Amino acid sequence: MNLGDTIVAIASAVVPNQGSIGIVRLSGQDAPAIAQRLFHSPGQQQWESHRILYGYIRHPETKELIDEALLLLMLAPRSFTAEDVVEFHCHGGIMPVQQVLQLCLDSGARLAEPGEFSLRAFLNGRIDLTQAESVAELVGAKSPQSAQVALAGIQGRLAQPIRDLRSQCLDILSEVEARIDFEDDLPPLDEVGIREELTKVLATVNQILQTSDRGELLRSGLKVAIVGRPNVGKSSLLNAWSRSDRAIVTDLPGTTRDVVESQLIVKGIPVQVLDTAGIRQTEDTVEQIGVERSLQASQKADLVLFTIDAGTGWTEADQEIFAQVGDRPLILVINKTDLGDPTTIAIPESITQVVYTTAAQQKGIEELEEAIATTVAEGTVGAADLDFAINQRQAAALTRAKKSLEQVADTITDQLPLDFWTIDLRTAIQSLGEITGEGVTESVLDRIFSRFCIGK
Repeated sequence: MNLGDTIVAIASAVVPNQGSIGIVRLSGQDAPAIAQRLFHSPGQQQWESHRILYGYIRHPETKELIDEALLLLMLAPRSFTAEDVVEFHCHGGIMPVQQVLQLCLDSGARLAEPGEFSLRAFLNGRIDLTQAESVAELVGAKSPQSAQVALAGIQGRLAQPIRDLRSQCLDILSEVEARIDFEDDLPPLDEVGIREELTKVLATVNQILQTSDRGELLRSGLKVAIVGRPNVGKSSLLNAWSRSDRAIVTDLPGTTRDVVESQLIVKGIPVQVLDTAGIRQTEDTVEQIGVERSLQASQKADLVLFTIDAGTGWTEADQEIFAQVGDRPLILVINKTDLGDPTTIAIPESITQVVYTTAAQQKGIEELEEAIATTVAEGTVGAADLDFAINQRQAAALTRAKKSLEQVADTITDQLPLDFWTIDLRTAIQSLGEITGEGVTESVLDRIFSRFCIGK
């Protein structure tokens, strides 16, 4: 990858016959020259940075009109990449942007690699690595809440506490190294103070690490399985909840033979709902396969909605199913409340979350969503309220830093020489730096930015 090149890519989603605007983005020292070669602005419009120009894109040799467009010029360093950046805002669709892209390539630009615009922004000091990763997370956000967490990362709310931790570790390291180099000229090292500082640092590290699972929940979504006997209304519940007819509903038990999926947003959290086949003993081979898949889905789910029939109450069959799925985070859904009094049903004391629904009449859905949100907020399957959240790569680096800091504490306890303290302190500092991008290797950067889309 030659960062001295001028790169180009389509920077907007292209949908045939549907997109209103298509953007082609250039970045690099030749970007303004390529723009002036291709773009013709009528009148006395000034080619100035951060000014939008109106005009036409023409083939530089044949003068053939390619598109009527707007041009945005952003000169270094006041651009996303901190390089000269040009954007052609063309008509949407496939042909205009593809033709403009080809003209840029013919004029000397090269096609950008995935994430190369963000990589250049990082390498040029425009953003740090946590902000770059947050850009990708914002593009792929599945809910308003996950988008807010990504925006927090872009604004530096994750980078700042990491930098503070690294600064504290550097301060401790400087104190220790000063005693090694100038032992006779300085007072004895305050081991008690160092221990207290390490305790504070480790406490903050643990707090940030706790956001990992919760952040993953917002990024990937909550997997919820609707489980129960046949004909208790599982499919009706899915249809009422998703406001669609995703699942076939009849009065015949065993109608659902396989797992039916639906994607929903519940209180800002993306949820993948799995409507499973009714669990029962059966001689039907196809239904047996469906029952086995239901049990597998319940074991892989983050949360089980164990559904029973208010008309029949808690049966032996319900007890058997509960014994199989009761080890998972669970909400009991008593459905068909129009057929019986749900408050008289004797349920196991271990079940603490109960929701009453009549799915066929769209009743109880809001209460179900509130129960799910409460379960998430209580930390049973994650937590919803986050100022920021670390991803898996950041969590791995922070875990390495934590282990090194714990080793420093053990080294102090064992009264080992100060040189041993510095080894683990340096490792912790390096691991913290990897999170924001200080001292990160080229192979790590390639792995991170290769997951970005082209044009971002």
